[in-house]
Amino acid sequence: MRAARATHGAALHPFSVEDPADMFAPLLKKLFGSKNEREVKRMLKTVQLVNAFEEQMVALSDDQLRAKTDEFKARIAKGETLDKLLPEAFAVAREAGKRVMGMRHFDVQLIGGMTLHEGMIAEMRTGEGKTLVATLGVYLNALSGKGVHVVTVNDYLARRDANWMRPLYEFLGMTVGVVTPFQPPEEKRAAYAADITYGTNNEFGFDYLRDNMAFSMEEKFQRELNFAVIDEVDSILIDEARTPLIISGQAEDSSKLYIEINKLIPQLELHVEEVEGEVTKAGHYTVDEKTRQVELNEAGHQFIEDMLTRVGLLAEGESLYSAHNLGLLTHVYAGLRAHKLFNRNVEYIVQDGQVVLVDEHTGRTMPGRRLSEGLHQAIEAKENLNIQAESQTLASTTFQNYFRLYNKLSGMTGTADTEAFEFHQIYGLQVMVIPPNKPLARKDYNDLVFLTADEKYAAIINDIKECMTQGRPVLVGTATIETSEHMSALLQKEGIEHKVLNAKFHEKEAEIIAQAGRPGALTIATNMAGRGTDILLGGNWEVEVASLEDPTPEQIAQIKADWQKRHQQVLESGGLQVIASERHESRRIDNQLRGRAGRQGDAGSSRFYLSLEDSLMRIFASDRVKNFMKALGMQSGEAIEHRMVTNAIEKAQRKVEGRNFDIRKQLLEFDDVNNEQRKVIYHMRNTLLAADNIGETIADFRQDVLNATVSAHIPPQSLPEQWDVAGLEAALQSDFGVALPIQQWLDEDDHLYEETLREKLMQELIAAYNEKEDQAGADALRTFEKQIVLRVLDDLWKDHLSTMDHLRHGIHLRGYAQKNPKQEYKRESFTLFSELLDSIKRDSIRVLSHVQVRREDPIEEEQRLRQEAEALAARMQFQHDEAPGLEQPELLGEEVDVALATAPVRNEQKLGRNELCYCGSGKKFKHCHGQIQ
Repeated sequence: MRAARATHGAALHPFSVEDPADMFAPLLKKLFGSKNEREVKRMLKTVQLVNAFEEQMVALSDDQLRAKTDEFKARIAKGETLDKLLPEAFAVAREAGKRVMGMRHFDVQLIGGMTLHEGMIAEMRTGEGKTLVATLGVYLNALSGKGVHVVTVNDYLARRDANWMRPLYEFLGMTVGVVTPFQPPEEKRAAYAADITYGTNNEFGFDYLRDNMAFSMEEKFQRELNFAVIDEVDSILIDEARTPLIISGQAEDSSKLYIEINKLIPQLELHVEEVEGEVTKAGHYTVDEKTRQVELNEAGHQFIEDMLTRVGLLAEGESLYSAHNLGLLTHVYAGLRAHKLFNRNVEYIVQDGQVVLVDEHTGRTMPGRRLSEGLHQAIEAKENLNIQAESQTLASTTFQNYFRLYNKLSGMTGTADTEAFEFHQIYGLQVMVIPPNKPLARKDYNDLVFLTADEKYAAIINDIKECMTQGRPVLVGTATIETSEHMSALLQKEGIEHKVLNAKFHEKEAEIIAQAGRPGALTIATNMAGRGTDILLGGNWEVEVASLEDPTPEQIAQIKADWQKRHQQVLESGGLQVIASERHESRRIDNQLRGRAGRQGDAGSSRFYLSLEDSLMRIFASDRVKNFMKALGMQSGEAIEHRMVTNAIEKAQRKVEGRNFDIRKQLLEFDDVNNEQRKVIYHMRNTLLAADNIGETIADFRQDVLNATVSAHIPPQSLPEQWDVAGLEAALQSDFGVALPIQQWLDEDDHLYEETLREKLMQELIAAYNEKEDQAGADALRTFEKQIVLRVLDDLWKDHLSTMDHLRHGIHLRGYAQKNPKQEYKRESFTLFSELLDSIKRDSIRVLSHVQVRREDPIEEEQRLRQEAEALAARMQFQHDEAPGLEQPELLGEEVDVALATAPVRNEQKLGRNELCYCGSGKKFKHCHGQIQ
């Protein structure tokens, strides 16, 4: 039974309703051909142009052919387009392939190369030479000098393909690099600087994230993401698309730090002032119960610094506001908030040795939720509980959003047409089915369905025995490693020799799979094992030659002669038999397994053996098929072949494919929100790295922070009597480290209005900062500014990622309140991001205003940053696991397709009337969107 295939021209989502106009589609197709056929005809005209250059290229010497590359680059520099160069460049690549590799590109392979160049996906059957096809599009696009990335599914294939095609590219004057995990930085940098770079999807994605954690432009690896060719594109862009790429750092064990700071906090005393501003009790901190904020004053900072120095947490003479002590300052504030703002049995309870938060609106406990920024750990320390360490997300993205960063994207696979809808919907990629060089000779037999798994396995072993008596090689495909091991145990019991592949050891597997076509060979493989390596009938004679140390021409000739005999023997016996032990949930994976047989017109066959106990059948198709089989009066050991069974299976597969598509689409929709924020932060970071002087940025930060601070204490269109002058003075002291006598100014000048006051304050702040610059030196301060802002940005961005994770994991609960979780996520994430940008400005200004910069500080700080970056790199964890918290779509009804579980922590509190409004206007909430109508 052949899996049904949707033609690319009419690619519909499995659950979409067909347009009435589509009833005319068969007639239009008959008159004009399918879209795919029309595209092939269009490209055949260009193939003729390529072929017209062949005689001219044959006449060139090696040096003349190589010189064509320089000629093409010069023509591009003068404005000639790659499209115009294509026929001649393809002809050059084809001739180079003949001379260097002994392989000439077929006409259909030229069509494949054009498909890649045009930013489409080329579906080519197994054995049609995808690796050779890639050289055409890769060579043409590498001429631009902007770099081309060739993406593979594992490191072995990246190295193999790079080494295989390196002689061809180097003959044409191109450089080739390979990126691998744990590569020395200079080696990796050189690989990315090459014209053509091979690597895995994971490594390219992680390097992108690492680049956006670098502390200088020189540390970055990747250039502009120009053009990518993705091998096995369906595996990378679809199968792995549910899986986000995450770099996380195991947070250092800070439990001792929390405990030490917890001992210090009770020694701090509350600072109390009367309305007139007179101090009734001098203390170390102030509490604003309205906004639930707590702030250390100057005396508090000094007290904490002295105490931290005494217990050895702060070096003698160091400031709490030094860049490398920002984490310590965060711990101090977390401890202060834990003691002064969070009360047991009010904001939280202690249950089973854990801090459980209480919803302030409902009074219900919220198990599983944790406060961010170290606050939860501080409360655990306060309550003398076990302090839980957490790994922190440092950077994350999805493959969808990473690969959409490329200026042009293309791919190759043997099975893409069934997923044409998703490729177009998510990536804007069209699928082109490339005609085979030779017609398909493989026989695809109908599925055999048994009542039980034991009956199925018995039938598979009988089929294997029959094939082996005929001398046919057999490949048994399984869906899981567990099934492959069970199958292996059954074969061992029967005394049948076999090899087992389970996608763990790629290099070893490639060697085994290359010889899986020998007469009588039996190989068991999970569906993805050995992908990327062809099974040659009779085995691979080149692998045999490579195993010899120094083979003589006679030995090579003998090996080729022996292979030819084996090849003919296998062809006459019927070719490779592919046996599948169950259906995969995706028709595409089934087609991949089938495609192992019948490469380049070879003989071959495939058969699927199923049982009602298989996962797919049990969950989706069991009842109907079981009733049908009972109606037929089937006996134990009997199998059924019927179209109704096939239809039921295909329907089940379409249902699963649709569900998986929804999950991938849901992940993308949520990450699209994160992606816009990621772009802003990474752009800001790259701008900082590239700038020699960020003085203007600091001036802008200072202006924005001052405006927000003044607006928070001076209501719009108000009289000076209504101003919170004491609060403004305290805020300026906290943010800018300057004590300004605003009340005195107002007493002395009756005409000091808001705008004039803002100007006066700015002049004072600039003067104070200029004084700091005079002491430290302009160059030293400029360097220090960049280091501080980078540090603040990175720390706050990491916290923001953690907060966004909490928000996303719990946002599906809004569905129960008749709210759209996606819209709620967008709204709340926008508010969080606005807060993040404000915090970056405020924290940067606060640190720069308080810290005392010595002329040698920037050098020491840069060395310290590099040391910390190296230490962080050593602790980094690179995750590419299944997306967490994915739940069944039906939980939330039609509005939300896929749920993402757990809980947000921040932004759950009600916005205070005196807080800045969430809209970003700079006004207090009560004077903006919180006005009482």
